[in-house]
Amino acid sequence: MLALFLPAFLILLAIGLPVFFGLLAAPGILLWLNGQTRDLALLYRNVYNGIDSFPLMAIPFFMLAGVLMNRGGITARLVEFSQAVMGHLRGGLAQVNILSSMLFAGLSGSAVADTSAIGSMLIPAMVKNGYTRKFSAAITAASSVIGPIIPPSGIMIIYSYVMGESVAALFLAGIIPGILVGVGLMLMTWIMAKRYDFPVATKRSTWTERGNASIKAFFPLLTPVIILGGILGGIFTPTEASAVAAAYALIISLFILKSMTIRDLPKVLTEAAMTSSVVLLLVGAAMAFKTVVSLSHAPEILAAWIMSLTENPLILLFLINLLLFLVGMFLDAGPAIIILAPILGPIFINLGVHPVHFAIIMSVNLTVGLATPPMGLVLFVASSVSGERIESIAKSILPFLAVEVVVIFMITYIPAVSLAIPRFFGFITVSYTHLTLPTILLV
Repeated sequence: MLALFLPAFLILLAIGLPVFFGLLAAPGILLWLNGQTRDLALLYRNVYNGIDSFPLMAIPFFMLAGVLMNRGGITARLVEFSQAVMGHLRGGLAQVNILSSMLFAGLSGSAVADTSAIGSMLIPAMVKNGYTRKFSAAITAASSVIGPIIPPSGIMIIYSYVMGESVAALFLAGIIPGILVGVGLMLMTWIMAKRYDFPVATKRSTWTERGNASIKAFFPLLTPVIILGGILGGIFTPTEASAVAAAYALIISLFILKSMTIRDLPKVLTEAAMTSSVVLLLVGAAMAFKTVVSLSHAPEILAAWIMSLTENPLILLFLINLLLFLVGMFLDAGPAIIILAPILGPIFINLGVHPVHFAIIMSVNLTVGLATPPMGLVLFVASSVSGERIESIAKSILPFLAVEVVVIFMITYIPAVSLAIPRFFGFITVSYTHLTLPTILLV
C-alpha cells in the first residue's frame, strides 16, 4: 500500500492542496491506513530533522544576499551594464534581459528572484520599446531559469545535502551549462529579431559609457568571484561562503553604493526570512516524504522497472530526461530533488554515469521545468509582474523552451560540458566504467 504514496500525492496536488501539506498528508494517510501509526511520529519528526542541517544554512544566507542586492539597486546597475554592452543590437532589450539574468544568477541563485527583479524593470521597458507584453514576459521567464544553474545555486546545495556530493564540484559543473542556456537564448532571440524586425534599444554606447557602466557594476560582479574563489581556495566552506556573500552585499548596499539605509534592513530581513522559510519547510516536508519512500521499497521497485525497459544507457538517459522534464512541470525543483535523487541517482551511477554529471542533468531538467506550462512557477511570477495571462506567456515561451531542451540533451550526451571545469580544478576524476558513450563525447 505504501507504494501508492506518489499517486496519492499527485491527487492531493490536483485538488489544490499546497505542496508542503501534500508532502506530509499523502504518506501520513497511507501509514495510518497501513496500521503503521508508530511511524507517523517518525514522519513528522523528520520535518524538523530535515531542516536542522548546517549545509542548508547556505540557502537563507544566499537568499538574503539576493534580497540585499535587489533592494540596494544592484539589479539596476547590472541592467545598465548589460544595456551598454548589448543594447545597440537589434532586439537589444531582449538580449539585455538574457545577459542581465546570467549576471544576476551569480548573485541570487534563484529563478523566482530573477523573474521578479529583472522582470519588474525590463518588461515595462520592453513594452514601451515596441515589444509585445507576452513576448517580454516569455523571454524573462525563459532566461530566469539560468539563475539556479550558474553558481551559487540553491538546488545544487539541496542536491549536495541529499546525495553527499561536493557543493564546489556541483557549482563548477553548472557554469558551462548555464552559459550554454544563455547563449542559446541569445541566438534564438537574434533569429527572431531578424524575422520580426525587433527594435534597437539604444544607440551604440561609447567605450567611455561602457567603462562607466562597468565601474558601476564592478562590486556586484565581484560577488560570484568571491564566493567561488573562497570555496576553491579553501578559505571557507560553501555555507560560510553564503554568509560572506550576505555580509558583502550588506556592505556594498549600505557603505559603498549607499543605496540602502539601516531603516531598510527590517523589510529586507523579513522578506528574506519569508522566502527562506518557504523553501526550508518544503525541504523538511520532502525529507519526511523521503522516509516513506524508503519504507515502501519504491526505489528498488522503480530501479527494477527502469532496467526492464532497456539495457542501453543512452536510451535510459533519454527516458529519464522525459521523466524529469514532466516532473518539473508540476513540482518545485527542491522537493523533486529530495524525493527523486535517492531513487534515480544510484541507478544511473551504477550504469557508469558520473555522480556530478547526473546531478547536473537532474538540476537543469527540473530548473527548466520551472518555466514549463502548466505549473511552472516562474510563469506565474512572470504573469504577476507583467499582467499578462499565463496562457499567452506559455505559448510565446515555446521557442525558448526548445532551445533549453537542446541544451539539456547536449549536457546529457556530452559529459565534458558538465565535468570539464570541476575536473580541471581537481574536484573530480572522471571514470566511465560502464557507460558506453562514443569516445568523442568523453573528451
